[in-house]
Amino acid sequence: MISLARVSSGGRVVAVTFFIAIFLLLPMGRSAAAQASDPASLVNPLIGTTNGGNDYPGAVLPFGMVAWSPEQPLSKPRRKVEGVPGSMKDDRARPAAPGGYEYTATKMRGFSLTHLMGTGCAGASGDIPFMPFVGSVQSSPSDDANNEIYASQFSHADENAVAGYYRVKLANGVIVELTATPRTGGGRFAYPAGQPAVMLVRTSDSETGSTDATIKIDAATRTISGSVTSGNFCGYLGTVDRRSYYTLYFVVHFDHPFLATGTWQDSAVRPDTTEASGGTTYGTQGFPPHGKGSGGWVTLDTSKSSVVNVRVGISYVSEQSAEANLRAENPEGTSFETLRQRAHAAWNEALDRVHISGGTTDQRTVFYTALYHTLLGENLYSDVDGRYLGMDQKVHTVAAPQAAQYSTFSGWDVYRSQLQLVTLLAPQVGSDIAQSLLNQADQNGGEWDRWTHNSGITHVMNGDPAAPAIADILAFGGERFDVKSAYRSLLKAATVPTEHDLSKEGCPVECIGQRPSLDLWLKLHYIPTEGNAWGPAADTLEDVTADFAIAELARRLDDKANQKLFLERAQYWKNIFNPKATNEGGYIQNRNADGSWPKFDPASDDGFVEGSAAQYLWMIPFNERGLFDMLGGNDAANARLDAFFRKPDGSWAVTESGGLHAELNNEPSVETPWLYDFSGQPWKTQETVRRVLNTIWTNTPKGMPGNDDLGEMSSWYVWSAMGFYPEIPGRAELVLGSPLFPEIRIHRPSHDIVIKSQGVADDAPYVHALKIDGKATSRTWLPESFVSHGGTLDFVLSSVPDKHWGTDTDDAPPSFSSFNSQEPSF
Repeated sequence: MISLARVSSGGRVVAVTFFIAIFLLLPMGRSAAAQASDPASLVNPLIGTTNGGNDYPGAVLPFGMVAWSPEQPLSKPRRKVEGVPGSMKDDRARPAAPGGYEYTATKMRGFSLTHLMGTGCAGASGDIPFMPFVGSVQSSPSDDANNEIYASQFSHADENAVAGYYRVKLANGVIVELTATPRTGGGRFAYPAGQPAVMLVRTSDSETGSTDATIKIDAATRTISGSVTSGNFCGYLGTVDRRSYYTLYFVVHFDHPFLATGTWQDSAVRPDTTEASGGTTYGTQGFPPHGKGSGGWVTLDTSKSSVVNVRVGISYVSEQSAEANLRAENPEGTSFETLRQRAHAAWNEALDRVHISGGTTDQRTVFYTALYHTLLGENLYSDVDGRYLGMDQKVHTVAAPQAAQYSTFSGWDVYRSQLQLVTLLAPQVGSDIAQSLLNQADQNGGEWDRWTHNSGITHVMNGDPAAPAIADILAFGGERFDVKSAYRSLLKAATVPTEHDLSKEGCPVECIGQRPSLDLWLKLHYIPTEGNAWGPAADTLEDVTADFAIAELARRLDDKANQKLFLERAQYWKNIFNPKATNEGGYIQNRNADGSWPKFDPASDDGFVEGSAAQYLWMIPFNERGLFDMLGGNDAANARLDAFFRKPDGSWAVTESGGLHAELNNEPSVETPWLYDFSGQPWKTQETVRRVLNTIWTNTPKGMPGNDDLGEMSSWYVWSAMGFYPEIPGRAELVLGSPLFPEIRIHRPSHDIVIKSQGVADDAPYVHALKIDGKATSRTWLPESFVSHGGTLDFVLSSVPDKHWGTDTDDAPPSFSSFNSQEPSF
């Protein structure tokens, strides 16, 4: 059963008791028994675990605090050469991939309780690895730099990953099974009979290292408890983030007695002890050095049964809170199978918010796996009593109407489509994420950070993604947060430069300001090459999107003066459009403070972030009409788009085709396939999106194009397969492609959105007709009212393009270039 008991007093949450965080996602009026499908059984968590996807395959629930998943060492670590300046860093301690797992790796060194979904850098979290070991502990695991003693080989033939459950048989003979609740984990470890059954708890060995760790073993109660203090996200890139900013506490209960105990600290091994402490440090270059760290082990009495069950709870507040979470969600007597079944049911509840019919088995698997990954972006951060550690390193308690605090916000990524999808399916979760972001900013002196991890700001990436994130959530129905306070805070941040905005500290990748070089933005109306920025031209484009989002917040709050002001500021992108950049035509490019243009190459990333000038040209999602006019009109824009998506010989160039072409494995290009809707050739949007869906997303470990980035790339797939996309930041209009399945039903709190299609086939992406609630239309977009009120779409598709449907000027989605009190008509 899934139940929610909540008691509030004076607006403060006194107790929140529930089994799954996804209670906020429960289909209204739809019981599990009423569901007609088992989408959880279609999920393949191994998709995206190689080829740079950086997803993890372990046991987790939607938005779970606990994500119990493997940790693997690098197969081929790089080592510095002593005495050789500039040689490679010694990174033997880093994980095989930032999610802790890389499909091509061959060893396991532990199973950690926390993970991030699809990040870059060298990983993060991966806290408290448990490693079942067979034998006696003779040397310190911290000295096992090459993972020759305390790691184990494994085969994918002995591995099984499904939604909410993970199993693997290690070469040392131990069968590991993992499942989870929101804040706890359940583990079942079957040791080989007649051999020493040891559990290592590598408390200090978070993925990026630690500055402190503690462990305490209590044989009388069969428990191990402790903590790790860590952070260091992207710390190897610069010293700004080479620091700790959170402590994770854990308590684990075993169902078997302990025959022996021991601990280690650095190289010292101490049998028969029960306490140890000490972190790995972050070394001199951001990687934990070998020979540092602490942990402990127990030898288990398996004389009566070789199958050992463990229950573990975690908290970012205290050890007592970790125990309280365990009592609430995974109490004594709860069997592993019960937890596993509940986890499966929880995922069915979440995934069946989008019910699809038809398609191939692979298509259904890729779809539901993408939705699964989308719902793992942000992490539950508050305990069952509503308490959490804030950005000010103080304990706070969520207050109604907020139900939970969330952490880990990859702003530069998720504002594009992940937050919109989460809020579409679960407005209360979206609302809580928005309130969480506001809480973080309030606890951080009013500054909204681009990339937050647990209770730490990291400053990673560029721009000011908080503004479009908040506007996105509000546009898609997430209204249960303090909208006015969020707006006032974002407005101040966009108009009053701070000391951090004026500082170059952390630049280029980790500029500490929310709006780096805001002073120059207000003076010059663009970020010049001399500014504090990772990529000045890219920062300008991100800032105009943020300003447009603030204009949208102002509109919704009836602040017409600021709506007008920020819509005008949103057009500052024109100040870095050089109409004579190349002989082929104009480009967005870097610009010096004196107004001059530096040397320019459209295939180069000079001035840009994780993309080239050719890829960033199109990043004016709120005013594509204005961009196309500056390019010379629709015909010129279409010619440029054709050359962007195809090579000179006509073959597709949607990924890995060089800087002059699209790169649909990363965020700067994700909005580009939809641009033909604006330029009068919607059939090219339909065929381009379908090409991407059918070729670079597959039901294989490498079937995800690039980093998943906390579910952002997966959300792109879900939107695209449903046949539309939230192109315009801060608004809920949807631009149209074509659906991949004959019928799709999106269950929202007060209404459903139904998408039906005739003629669906892999080679039939072209729209020949569309009806909205029975009325024919040739518009290539849906108004905001469709999202808020729901309705039915009826597509007629074909394998032959219809070069007349949706091609009139009035059919194009709206663009926003100047203040208008009237909303776009449909």
